[in-house]
Amino acid sequence: MGNQEMKDYNAIIDQIEAVRRKNNKNWMDLMRLAFQHAPEEAAAIVADIYREDGEISALAAQLIGK
Repeated sequence: MGNQEMKDYNAIIDQIEAVRRKNNKNWMDLMRLAFQHAPEEAAAIVADIYREDGEISALAAQLIGK
């Protein structure tokens, strides 16, 4: 892989990182709002997200041979 190609990949990765950083803040703001106004319902939704994240992690582990 050439030096310029690596720089191009890194530039795109940096852009993705910046967008994800902003989006993660949005998710946390949404979570705060949800728990403030409907904590029981918010907790149930977060539990579902957590469970499905676990499924994603298990599938990813299969891809990398763990």
